[in-house]
Amino acid sequence: MKRILLPLLFLPSAALAHPGHGAGFLYGIAHPLSGADHLLAMLAIGLWAAVLGGRALWLLPAGFVLALAAGGAAGHALGTALPGVEQGIVGSLMVLGVAVALAWRAPLWLAAGAVALFGAVHGLAHGAESPADFLPFAAGFVLASGLLHAAGLMLGRGPQLARALGALTALAGVALVLGA
Repeated sequence: MKRILLPLLFLPSAALAHPGHGAGFLYGIAHPLSGADHLLAMLAIGLWAAVLGGRALWLLPAGFVLALAAGGAAGHALGTALPGVEQGIVGSLMVLGVAVALAWRAPLWLAAGAVALFGAVHGLAHGAESPADFLPFAAGFVLASGLLHAAGLMLGRGPQLARALGALTALAGVALVLGA
């Protein structure tokens, strides 16, 4: 599977950013909801946490949100997306989707590390697209992200549904790479 998915990360992909949002808290809430890439990844964090259970139920969402906030601040300070950020976002969809679809019970340290990395990458993208008045916008996208994680946790209660949603998330990542 790695031989198939990893090379796709290096193909040119359609622009995944979804700029054009305004400033303020409500626009921050809308931002992760308006792009399939962010929305699916954040739901997948909750789904994978549900698959893993135990401490992962709070550690994965909390780790993602903390890294998201830090990455958002860095992206805002830079004012532009770093090279590879969009590929990292697509990669997060594929990795998280496959992990959920296969109900992969990764060691907690590995899952938490991967989720934190994905949070930082998503944060860099959010921050680079953020308005000048960053804090209200950031508070909104952090809140919306946490709510999406909670939705993923709830959907992840049904193992078959979680696996199907994981597979769809991975396929969405492939579709984004291919520009479909």
